[in-house]
Amino acid sequence: MNKNLLRVIPLGGLGEIGKNITAIEYDDEIIIIDCGLAFPDEDMYGVDLVIPDIKYLLDKVDRIKGLFLTHGHEDHIGAIPYILKQINIPIYGTNLTIGLVENKLKEHKILNDCKLNSVHSGDIIKLGNISIEFIKVTHSIADACALAIYTPMGIILHTGDFKIDYTPIDDRITDLGRISELGKKGILLLMADSTNVERKGHSLSEKTIGDALIRLISSAKGRVIVATFASNIHRMQQIADASIIYNRKIAFSGKSMENISQVAIELGYLHIPEESIINIEEINNYKSNEITIITTGSQGEQMAGLSRIAFGSHKLIEIQKEDLFIISASPIPGNDKMVSRVINQLYRKGVEVIYEDLEDIHVSGHAYQEELKLIHRLAKPKYFIPVHGEYRHLKHHSDLAIKLGMNPKDVFILETGQVLEISKEGANSRKKIHTGVIFVDGIGVGDVGNIVLRDRRDLANHGMVTIVVVINKIDYEIISGPDIITRGFIYARESEDLINKIKEIAQIEIQECLDNKILEWQVMKNSVKKSVEHHIYHKTKRRPSVFTIIMEI
Repeated sequence: MNKNLLRVIPLGGLGEIGKNITAIEYDDEIIIIDCGLAFPDEDMYGVDLVIPDIKYLLDKVDRIKGLFLTHGHEDHIGAIPYILKQINIPIYGTNLTIGLVENKLKEHKILNDCKLNSVHSGDIIKLGNISIEFIKVTHSIADACALAIYTPMGIILHTGDFKIDYTPIDDRITDLGRISELGKKGILLLMADSTNVERKGHSLSEKTIGDALIRLISSAKGRVIVATFASNIHRMQQIADASIIYNRKIAFSGKSMENISQVAIELGYLHIPEESIINIEEINNYKSNEITIITTGSQGEQMAGLSRIAFGSHKLIEIQKEDLFIISASPIPGNDKMVSRVINQLYRKGVEVIYEDLEDIHVSGHAYQEELKLIHRLAKPKYFIPVHGEYRHLKHHSDLAIKLGMNPKDVFILETGQVLEISKEGANSRKKIHTGVIFVDGIGVGDVGNIVLRDRRDLANHGMVTIVVVINKIDYEIISGPDIITRGFIYARESEDLINKIKEIAQIEIQECLDNKILEWQVMKNSVKKSVEHHIYHKTKRRPSVFTIIMEI
């Protein structure tokens, strides 16, 4: 390796929301920043999760010194259990972040095999040529950090996800003083959160939510059911504080909500008196106006708590007329329809619903333009990479950096897999490495690929036609069939003429093969498939998947 070459390699998270993971290389050392997952797009049928492809790292395990985590959100830690099964490396993060990772590793039954290291903001982990400092920042989850990476080439500042909130719930203010000190020393490269770069001004403080929650809960006649992100411990705290004022018991609903709240309470990040917490099974032991339920499902997810309550499939919670529902979150891009679906259903059930368009019951955990400007001014980097956002976010953030005085040649909008190389001669992003995605489907990891997804899309969009026939391979004749089975294509009972024609075509094609003493299944199947597909398209302008099943006796 070139000792005078620093390489920054994004393996995920650029040009997309989620799947954040970046490798930084110098000499014979590699460190990894974050290891997150993404949720599947609508056309990824059956896929549960999307994780980064780390093929690039697999033959470099002996050089990887550690995985360093900025905070405990799923898009930054969610892929860790899957990645650790491929490369078992030490993990470093703050107490809450490590606590959440620990919970995940327990579920995957690999906790005892992993090396977890809890650190505090201000700590510096010294490796060989590289050292990593954890710097306190404010975000929508407690214990978030920026990372200062010290290399012989200079300092890299990775902001992680952050905002500048002067009145955070836990008084944990973004350490602007430390960032300023590093800026004065000289920052080689800034990598900064781009999520809210399109929003002008300054983000609102989390504390502004508290007044709205107190006002809403004070006037609620029945149960208060609040849907929010399970990881937003500060939001949970404010919901709990407002509920306790009005003598309400608090119950958590949803696996992730129950798990994270338990971890946060045990580690001292969530402060709720023990006597104020009840199990969800106990809610019917109290009057309706004595209950607050904090649930998952703020994004309208079909299987999460809020959706199940709305559509009447929750085992323990049935809607009551005086229930007040509060959705304390903004829809993640792409989830708008799912959230609207749930809200509409709740209204149909005759209950009151409060959401972001009606009340100030959500604030973002990501910096707005003015906050980003401040970070840029304090850091004064030589080079800049916008991170954490879709391509338009990266473009707007790069434009912002240029407006603040940076040379356009020193600003790099990278795609996932595009390598930034920094040497004494300068920086360039000409090289690319292999990257991709791995699909998690049930317990299968990576066994579903693009071909399978294509087939699923075809089946979903066009349906299928299955042709079943039994042949005598000795006498070269059809014994039974062809029988036609359709799914998702046409209603067979109302399409007898078409079904009969498909039978006829299939019979002719198979009989022709038999007449010519052809018994190769693939030849017969292809012949039937081609002719049937041609006829169906001619008659219907549709392209269902055609499957031929041939049985021999």
